[in-house]
Amino acid sequence: MSEDKETGGLNRTLLGKLIVVAVLMFGFAYALNPFYRQICEALGINVLTQKDGTVSADTNTQIDTTRSVTIEFDGNAQGPWRFRPVTHSMTVHPGELATVMYEVVNTQNREVSAQAIPSYAPQSAMPHFKKVECFCFKQQTMKPNEARQMPVVFFIDPALPKDVKTITLSYTFFEVGGLDKTASK
Repeated sequence: MSEDKETGGLNRTLLGKLIVVAVLMFGFAYALNPFYRQICEALGINVLTQKDGTVSADTNTQIDTTRSVTIEFDGNAQGPWRFRPVTHSMTVHPGELATVMYEVVNTQNREVSAQAIPSYAPQSAMPHFKKVECFCFKQQTMKPNEARQMPVVFFIDPALPKDVKTITLSYTFFEVGGLDKTASK
């Protein structure tokens, strides 16, 4: 009988240790996602939204009317939609607030979530392209066959090097999360 008590005590001790290990594993897995995001963001890898010189709307700037910069706009769709800029280029003075609209149409009969990633040419212009408002700041969820116009409000920092006369802002708009499993049944 004492062997049964001893075995039962060992089993309870082992069960307690296993529960502690399972709780620790769950806690580690729960904390891993935000930890991973912070590491990727700090290293600049696998980041959905780039830190590209975004600013708040109340940033005070001075307009440099002595020079002009041509901004060219481009849109690339990677998924079930049409995506394009409404205006393909505009000329602005550094420091001048400007708005451009991008149009997206979900061509599917299902709801989709998407994210836009910006890129700049020349790359040296990126820190000088200041966005006040942009659809690229967050994921966009679009209903079936929905069409939407989305703004980008920006200005060019007057500290932009004088030899940069043209900047190309290109967005790649892609589906996030893949196909909804209920929609494919």
